[in-house]
Amino acid sequence: MDLGQLEVFLAVARERRFSRAAEKLYRTQSAVSQSIRKLEQEIGEPLFDRSSREGLLTDAGRVLQEYAERLLNLRADAAEALVELRALHKGKLVISANEFTALYLLKVLAEFRRLHPMIKITVHRSLGSQIPDEVLRHTSELGVLSYDPQDTQLHSTVVYLDELVLVVPPNHPLAKQSQVSIRQLGAESFVAHNVSSPYREKVLQAFRRHKTPLHMDVELPTLQAIKQFVAMGNGVALVPEISIEEELQRGELVRIPVRELRLDRRLRLIHRKSASLSHAARAFLTVAENFAREHGGRYRFEERP
Repeated sequence: MDLGQLEVFLAVARERRFSRAAEKLYRTQSAVSQSIRKLEQEIGEPLFDRSSREGLLTDAGRVLQEYAERLLNLRADAAEALVELRALHKGKLVISANEFTALYLLKVLAEFRRLHPMIKITVHRSLGSQIPDEVLRHTSELGVLSYDPQDTQLHSTVVYLDELVLVVPPNHPLAKQSQVSIRQLGAESFVAHNVSSPYREKVLQAFRRHKTPLHMDVELPTLQAIKQFVAMGNGVALVPEISIEEELQRGELVRIPVRELRLDRRLRLIHRKSASLSHAARAFLTVAENFAREHGGRYRFEERP
């Protein structure tokens, strides 16, 4: 049986006449009768008492009527849900990010929530190296990376320009300097992140090139812990600039340019090339693009094939 047959059946059950049902459905009476006969053949039971001029339902007809109404109501509910989904009145968006790249999401997510408050958002915290696989495995629909994944199955959009910067506490001897060299940092105690990254290796290489020791005496698990530990006067750190905006404004940390060390980081939004993005994901990309256009500065929306 199909839903079209059930619609005809319910029309006859409501109207109690094949002729009136045909008028309601804008079909011929013979077409209605044929649809009911086919339905009865599939079920193996008569649905109407043919001896009655009132088109009374048989026991089988009354059972089918209840289920037919449920099915057609479910179809209407499904159609309404799809309309709501397209209108972004419901839906879900899952994004993978690490501790650093999640910082980019905060302002963009705030704007997205303002525009689409009915969409449920989940940000999975993952290692940067694992995010491309999560997107390809459909665990997440979007991912935020600080590197180019170099995967032909992924579409990449540069959304933010960041850089690795040196920070010291306000009372540090270097805090008054406008610029320092790598050699000046050979005697400093660095507070480092204990998760390895390509940028950590670039820093190590830069210190080696300048024949300067890099003392990473303390390693901590989060950027928040690193910032607080440095602000307390326990050494210096190289951290993403996006992560220290508030601390710089409050005067808790001081940023100092390092002459020989310029490590730019491009944050990227990625998604599967072959995927048909959800309405929520497409809306998020639109918000990210508009946010970059309106705010400028380090925000970008530069698509890469």
